[in-house]
Amino acid sequence: MDSTDTAGGAGAVGGADERDLAEPDVVVVGGGAAGLSAALTLARARRTVLVFDSGEPRNAPAAGVHGLLGREGMPPGELVRAGREEVSRYGGLIVPDTVTGTRRDGGRIVVETAGGRSHRARHVLVASGLIDELPAVPGLRERWGRDVLHCPYCHGWEVRDEPIGVLASGPKAVHQALLFRQWTPDVTLFLHTAGDPDEEQWEQLAARGVAVVDGEVTGLAIEDDRLSGVLLASGRRVPLRALAVAPRFLARGGVLSGLGVTTVEHPVSVGRYVEADAQGATGVEGVWVAGNVADLMAGVAVAAASGVRAAMAINAELTAADTAAAGSARRSTARGPRVFAAPAESAVGERVLGERRHGLESLLGGERGGEG
Repeated sequence: MDSTDTAGGAGAVGGADERDLAEPDVVVVGGGAAGLSAALTLARARRTVLVFDSGEPRNAPAAGVHGLLGREGMPPGELVRAGREEVSRYGGLIVPDTVTGTRRDGGRIVVETAGGRSHRARHVLVASGLIDELPAVPGLRERWGRDVLHCPYCHGWEVRDEPIGVLASGPKAVHQALLFRQWTPDVTLFLHTAGDPDEEQWEQLAARGVAVVDGEVTGLAIEDDRLSGVLLASGRRVPLRALAVAPRFLARGGVLSGLGVTTVEHPVSVGRYVEADAQGATGVEGVWVAGNVADLMAGVAVAAASGVRAAMAINAELTAADTAAAGSARRSTARGPRVFAAPAESAVGERVLGERRHGLESLLGGERGGEG
């Protein structure tokens, strides 16, 4: 929940005019932590960068960003505003629009938007984040990012020493309950629709003093705009101050389908993501990803770092392409006539001096054989 990756906002601030970026080096899709970090790095490398941001940050409900050194507790919107200003300062352009599709056109990638824009870019970096698919319990979505949580590193400190429930809806529920036990001694695991823990897990829960409650959770109890408990199908109400859930994470990678890049199931069955290498390269020429679209569990600091890493790799690839093009142009020029090459000088000498162009006689002003 701590990630600021977005699907696509505020308008452009300073920087280049959009008309100057009809064919940018890089189009960045998504103006969150990953996308803006990538755009800043590329702009400082003097690349032309166009960022499309739909203005739908995943962590908008959160009160603050956590774990980001120097920005601890900063409201997510404030962090994004500061990032946009920094990108614009170096000439990057941020446009409030939603990318709807991509396709290849020769050696370029065409990016099309809901606003009718179309740009041909050398590379595209998708940092559009993910969607949290929550369990089907009434009220979860409305409290999401406030007192319905999923990441202890993002929110654990804020609910320390409070009674915390964990809603079991997937294979990681016991792990999640044991993690939250680090922040409070009062943790309750609600088995809900999940199966019973195995013998080893029962032992772990008992060792850490985690309570386990059978029965399906059917709703939330709210008092004074705060979570006060959960309601069970049996009619029982269990007091709580926070409820941890494990969403299914769905990467917003659909915009890349036109380029042959699709999402795949994550190896630990937590959702779907876009496969890429450590630098964010997808294996399709010119197509890169960063942030939650490639790393479903990345917080804001990790997402930002992945954007920087991808930008550096993109710039290196563009530099190699620029160098190859310059070398080809130089070789092409070398194959043409050279003004000061030996054949050219010989031709000029023949036209000007005729037969006198060779030997010392032409330089000494006469033939030695005629001297007395």
